[in-house]
Amino acid sequence: MVYMVAYVPLILPATWLLDARGLRLTALLGSGLNALGAWLKCGSLAPSRYPLTLAAQTVCAVAQVFILGLPSRIASVWFGPTEVSTACAVAVLGNQLGTAIGFLLPPVLVPNTPNDIDLMAHNISIMFYGTAIVSTLLFFLTGVVFEEKPKYPPSHSQAVLQTVPPEDYSYKQSIINLFKNIPFVLLLISYGIMTGVFYSVSTLLNQMIVTHYEGEEVNAGRIGLTLVVAGMVGSIICGLWLDYTKTYKQTTLIVYILSFIGLLVFTFTLDLGYLIVVFVTGGVLGFFMTGYLPLGFEFAVEITYPESEGTSSGLLNASAQIFGIIFTLVQGKLTTDYSPCAGNLFLCAWIFVGIILTALIKSDLRRHNVNSGIMNLDVKAVPVDSPVEPESTTLKIQSDL
Repeated sequence: MVYMVAYVPLILPATWLLDARGLRLTALLGSGLNALGAWLKCGSLAPSRYPLTLAAQTVCAVAQVFILGLPSRIASVWFGPTEVSTACAVAVLGNQLGTAIGFLLPPVLVPNTPNDIDLMAHNISIMFYGTAIVSTLLFFLTGVVFEEKPKYPPSHSQAVLQTVPPEDYSYKQSIINLFKNIPFVLLLISYGIMTGVFYSVSTLLNQMIVTHYEGEEVNAGRIGLTLVVAGMVGSIICGLWLDYTKTYKQTTLIVYILSFIGLLVFTFTLDLGYLIVVFVTGGVLGFFMTGYLPLGFEFAVEITYPESEGTSSGLLNASAQIFGIIFTLVQGKLTTDYSPCAGNLFLCAWIFVGIILTALIKSDLRRHNVNSGIMNLDVKAVPVDSPVEPESTTLKIQSDL
């Protein structure tokens, strides 16, 4: 839970750093802190060193704050209009891949050996040192191959943004503009609900499975893996679909509704006594819920352009963490005191609220319109209700291009 708790207070400093210092420094800081936290864990291999374990986990949680906001920013800076959503989906897929590995490897590397603490410590050390080595390798790769931006902007919307002098950009005004943008606020809440539900289900999946299928901890991990892998496929398909159709609101709403149906089916088939059914329903649920992640990122970038992609996606992630903490605590309490069905129905009710909020979002595709030459847009971060109309430079930019 420290990952969720650390994200909320640190997201604004992290997005400021991304806007002020750029992609490369942010990526280096995130990967470097992740490697540092991994090595600290290697020094915590004793029951008496739990505080060091928690401190190391906190360092890794801080690293995550710098990483989670990168996908939509990297996609916008490096990829053209027909590739941007797929690129964002692939980048988001990395986070899901890590989750999938987290479901799969720890039970294999660290089997439960309560009668042999030395063997358990040895197994945990293998996992910790392996993670530290991989994290360090990724840090060095980031330093070697990660560049700030391409030589030429990949889209008209990026070319417009790159002409704005840095001194004309106000991070504070950008945040104010985002919260005055009603479609974005609706998306902020609905994204938080959907992703918070996914976090809660993922966290409590083992408890739900074992309640109805005693002794099936290994299969519970496999079901979690199925949920995440199916979501990876869903992410890529949703990204490709967005690049092909540009139907952001329609796709987001349909995926939201199908996630609601998927959770209902998962809830009422969980206690049938057939694990294969849980595998199937869990896979369907993961396909749509995780497929929603890049949809939310890209929809936010579209309706908030020219505000920073890192800031909008960072706020979406912060909303998800807040809802994830609340949902995990409430669903866990309902599952323990009543049944998994009660906890899941609580989540279903919230997803229904999210469907209504999504339906109310006005689909104003600003970035797409600029790339298509439909809309001229002044790109300075000025108050949205400012009585002064700044002189637009967009027409000159277009002629220069």
